[in-house]
Amino acid sequence: MSTASPALSVLDLVPVRTGQTSAQAMTSSLALAQRADELGFRRYWFAEHHNMPAVASTTPPVLIAAAATRTRRIRVGSGGVMLPNHAPLIVAEQFAALEALAPGRIDLGIGRAPGSDPVITQLLRASGTAGDVERFPSHVQDIALMLQAAGATVQFTSGGEYQVHSTPAAEGAPEIWLLGSSDYSAQLAASLGLPYVFANHFSGTGLDRALSLYRSAYRPSEAHPEPRTFLTANVVAAPTAEEAEARALPQLRMMARLRLNRPLVPLETVEEARAALAAAPDPQEEQIHAAAKANWFVGDAASVRDELAAFAEQHGVDEIMLSPVAGSFAEEPLDETRGRVQSLELLAG
Repeated sequence: MSTASPALSVLDLVPVRTGQTSAQAMTSSLALAQRADELGFRRYWFAEHHNMPAVASTTPPVLIAAAATRTRRIRVGSGGVMLPNHAPLIVAEQFAALEALAPGRIDLGIGRAPGSDPVITQLLRASGTAGDVERFPSHVQDIALMLQAAGATVQFTSGGEYQVHSTPAAEGAPEIWLLGSSDYSAQLAASLGLPYVFANHFSGTGLDRALSLYRSAYRPSEAHPEPRTFLTANVVAAPTAEEAEARALPQLRMMARLRLNRPLVPLETVEEARAALAAAPDPQEEQIHAAAKANWFVGDAASVRDELAAFAEQHGVDEIMLSPVAGSFAEEPLDETRGRVQSLELLAG
């Protein structure tokens, strides 16, 4: 007997492949967001990563605004804003403006990782206005307060008060989610009574422990009386398992480059990835591929749907956020990502 199908959402890093411009990559991602909206997906989130040749999602608020104007009902948000890179007031102002543009459809996913290498991290924080990692919990709470219609109150040591509003007349507020791949964010989300997402697409290690910590330590809040979470997963669905395996290869190669600390390049085409592996087989890389695929969902539509449903049931969630990592063949247009569109269309419903 088959298990119930979970609701599906999308996480987008705006991949950039060989020969593609940032403009073409963003065009293809916005088209994907529109298609996800048409297909009934629950939410569409953009990640924050910096100075990576294969990733164009550097500024989630800009991409969210663009996606919000091109969609009708799907929730759009960040997966996530890396808070230590930004002043809390700026984040609150940006997402208050987004909520005003698309009322009731904005999610603010917050993480505390830098989203890049140490050099870029220093450049992001050079102004001195960005958040301090040690103050991450208080900054999350500050943002939540500033996003409310009543705003936040700054208390001066002299005894005076000052009111801070992220927008002059808010009617609603984005929904805040804490993101993470370790115990820390799970415990913080539980203590603050906030929804939580474990970054399973990036690292499946520690998933069971993080969910257990979150659920067992959860302190109910007014907005969220019960713990709320979903899972993320790297996914490639295609008409055949063979095509799915082929389209997964470029992203597997990119994952290996990251793990082995090798120079990063734009995402290869399927043909480039195949040729590179054939020319120089690498046992280390193949081992990383095998380990990654054990946590991915790659195959024909029916098998991937069944595996996702079983995965959701195993971990007690009713939603999975897909990171559609299907690569492109060389002949496919540069302003489209047919493999990613195909994955969503085959899994919708």
